[in-house]
Amino acid sequence: MMNTREYETDVLIIGGGTAGTMAAIKAKEQDPEAEVLVLDKADIRRSGAICMGMDGLNNAIVPGKATPEEYTQEITDSNDGIIDQRAVYRQASECYEIIKLLDSWGVDFEKDENGDFQVYRVHRKGRYVLPMPKASDLKQILAKQVKKSRCKIVNRVMATRLLTNGDRVIGALGVDVMNGDFIIVKAKAVVCTTGAAGRMGTTDSGYLYSTYENPTNTGEGYVMAYHAGAELTGIECYQINPTMKDYNGPACAYVAGPFGGFTANSKGERVTGCDYWSGELIMNMWKLANKGQWPLYLRMNHLDHSVISQIEDILHQNERPSRERFHQNRGLDYRDQMVELHFSEVGLCSGHSASGVLVNHEAETTLKGLYAAGDMACVPHQYLLGALTFGKIAGMNAAKFARQQSDYEPDPAQIEAERERIYAPLSNPNGIPHQQVETKIRRIVTQYLMPPKITTKMEIALEKVEHFRNVDLKQLGATDPHELGRALEVHSIVDCAEMMAKASLFRKESRWGFYHYYLDYPVRDDKNWMKRVIVKKDANGAMALGTKELPPYILRQELVVNE
Repeated sequence: MMNTREYETDVLIIGGGTAGTMAAIKAKEQDPEAEVLVLDKADIRRSGAICMGMDGLNNAIVPGKATPEEYTQEITDSNDGIIDQRAVYRQASECYEIIKLLDSWGVDFEKDENGDFQVYRVHRKGRYVLPMPKASDLKQILAKQVKKSRCKIVNRVMATRLLTNGDRVIGALGVDVMNGDFIIVKAKAVVCTTGAAGRMGTTDSGYLYSTYENPTNTGEGYVMAYHAGAELTGIECYQINPTMKDYNGPACAYVAGPFGGFTANSKGERVTGCDYWSGELIMNMWKLANKGQWPLYLRMNHLDHSVISQIEDILHQNERPSRERFHQNRGLDYRDQMVELHFSEVGLCSGHSASGVLVNHEAETTLKGLYAAGDMACVPHQYLLGALTFGKIAGMNAAKFARQQSDYEPDPAQIEAERERIYAPLSNPNGIPHQQVETKIRRIVTQYLMPPKITTKMEIALEKVEHFRNVDLKQLGATDPHELGRALEVHSIVDCAEMMAKASLFRKESRWGFYHYYLDYPVRDDKNWMKRVIVKKDANGAMALGTKELPPYILRQELVVNE
């Protein structure tokens, strides 16, 4: 029998990545007397989507270079109008203070001869890209600030379910993936920052963990919020990105584009008007592939060698430093060859698309005491800087909320039900290994849910998911705490797959370019579908779908209505 460890705190942060570290810092700053506890499935020093740094900020609104109004309009257009403008505007308005704070902590940003932040254009309009040439230590800088703030950090704990009392969240349950201890945390407020659901489809390389997203991000935040009763939205808006062929890194037009790199065909000719990552870009690439104009490439070999060296300094030192070794082993040099591109696996992420837990401009979810930020919170196209900004908002508001709350004792029945669910794979040590079970569900996602979406295929997916729950998950085995954590991740992938299929079937139109390209309904229909699709667990425990009107726009928007 595994040990049980209990913690009690004012503010619980689940996930120690980008948003989680900033949430912890700002919660403690908001209320220095508050107890703040961070649970991290990995180690906070090198966890999350930026564990090895980042090459730049994609949405930096620097005064004098861009305005919050311009950026909000850009994202409204990029997300086909399905947006909470107030949330995006708040991110755009407050992100510059975050940039200056990071700069004061020693994060490296590109600056001009006057010492001002240097921004470039990659979006269709506006200049928002701020390079970070030597920011491989970004996560360590953030982790250091969390420790300086005197927050408590518990590494290697995987949160699996939220504790609730009615419509209020009062803590979380989980498991220590090193020793198998059962974890109970009682909290007055919870901030969920567990990242994307990135391990959904099969990878181009064939390797299970060679995903575009950090492979530890398997949708636990989506699933915990769902099972607690929170609303999710945009789940039908998938994440699919242009990546390097056979490598899990981005094609990096964001980095190369400002210096003159671009997406090209085999003849070296530009094939996209804009390399901004969007469903529209992926749609254009997919159409070219189906016309026989494939593969596509990232072209840099027309640039001056000094410029290429500058690009290499950024790409090979941050985020994915194995990129340089990958090229070297294949004998590829940007100076004389183009980089072959491909599509990433499908996933869920608000940072690069628009899927996540429904939050407002205060990072509040539809449950009291539960806040969300980062890639799992639906603030479309928020990227790294949005995660930091909304992490700040979530942490400060959670601290304010916690100060007004009294303690609630959790329901023993909730605790024991989750204890039984968590340890089921360990009671079946000779069961099917998690790698085999995960490969099967991810193959189902790729074969039946990958766009272009077709009703019949998605219905088959749901049949297979149901069979998977009744058969495969019950045969899943584990022999140690590490394998147990991996087995529990498979449960999250299955839940997210069901959400993806049902949300996609529900929105009977096409929208967001290739992200929700539905062949049975190939036209965008603003008259009937300029609204959110909501996924929620109903009173009977079933997955329910509905719609919710968009919050009123705060800026004037001229949309072409498709009827």
